[in-house]
Amino acid sequence: MMIHLTYRIETPGNIDAMAQKIASDQSTGTFVPVPGETEELKARVAAQVVSIKPLENAEIPTWPELEKGHARLRRADVEIVFPLDAVGTDLSALMTIAIGGVYSIKGMTGIRVVDMKLPDDFRSAHPGPQFGIAGSRRLTNVYNRPIIGTIVKPALGLRPGETAALVEELIRSGVDFIKDDEKLMSPSYSPLKERVAAIMPLILDHEQRTGKKVMYAFGISHADPDELMRNHDLVLKAGGNCAVVNINSIGMGGMTFLRKRSGLVLHAHRNGWDLLTRSPGAGMDFKVWQQFWRLIGVDQFQINGIRVKYWEPDESFISSFKALSTPLFDKSDCPLPVAGSGQWGGQAPDTYNRTGRSTDLLYLCGGGIVSHPQGPAAGVRAVQQAWEAAVADIPLGLYAKNHPELAASINKFANGKGA
Repeated sequence: MMIHLTYRIETPGNIDAMAQKIASDQSTGTFVPVPGETEELKARVAAQVVSIKPLENAEIPTWPELEKGHARLRRADVEIVFPLDAVGTDLSALMTIAIGGVYSIKGMTGIRVVDMKLPDDFRSAHPGPQFGIAGSRRLTNVYNRPIIGTIVKPALGLRPGETAALVEELIRSGVDFIKDDEKLMSPSYSPLKERVAAIMPLILDHEQRTGKKVMYAFGISHADPDELMRNHDLVLKAGGNCAVVNINSIGMGGMTFLRKRSGLVLHAHRNGWDLLTRSPGAGMDFKVWQQFWRLIGVDQFQINGIRVKYWEPDESFISSFKALSTPLFDKSDCPLPVAGSGQWGGQAPDTYNRTGRSTDLLYLCGGGIVSHPQGPAAGVRAVQQAWEAAVADIPLGLYAKNHPELAASINKFANGKGA
């Protein structure tokens, strides 16, 4: 059984030699031969180079460590296999052996991990999503269209009562999902306990009156796993069913601790991810990184969206969506993709068409709903109308003629005006 990693390397040296160095350094080797590194040992646990695909040379080094006049910067995709016996199915071992050390290897001006394929042993070793797409739909009772969500804004500063007043209006608007901003956890002006106490009665009362339970994702992240679990239990006991988790901040260990005990839908926010991927010649592709968190068990995964307010290009969102929607082993391990960041109804047609005409997503609009000129309820209707038009292949402008909420939304947010 082998674990397959593909590295995009950049070097002024010899590509073949560098590939062999990666395989050696990341498995049995060190900077000099050692007596214990026998042929028998290497046959059991040494990594092996299985293919090298040359790419166009680089003009500028990813890492500025070379003086002027350096040799050509050669690039190639190098596939290296690691025996499962050498790594096991522990995700921290996988990260350490196959990924963590490669960035420190001397002789390269850039390296990026662009693909990873895991053997079936990882399926049974990790729980995967507890709710995922099917569970998110069941709990929101939303089928055959995207789950429409919004974010409490302003992100920071609202006291529990002020947050509850906005949430009450949003609940009545027909929205399916509301979340704390990822920056909001349990500050002194809005302790999680008080926020839950102010919001959950509104959620439950609305459910009693209408039969619709709006999914609210409370920010429960904490560096202390015990405190993280206490936050989880607080939400669950109050009747909540979802939590925002800042996965980079709590780490794989914290996420594993939470998932093993969780009764909530775990909504993963990937803040800090850009540090690992923004340089195209270094770090890793999302298709690699997301596998760790899916195996651990996130249920919903934020991945930005079309025409976002941040640096990420549309193509990156599309590839991220495809990665999340592609089973690692079977469909049950796919989390619900979450499109967000500057979204309003205007991106619905492109999102629908560029994701393979999929409605299996949570479409998350902050200002695109809350800042609608006719109020949040109209903002929700405008987004719903935009998706109706997108799925029916009707241009938004045409659909807006008979849908005033969408028309007002287009008037406010179109042509690059911020949502």
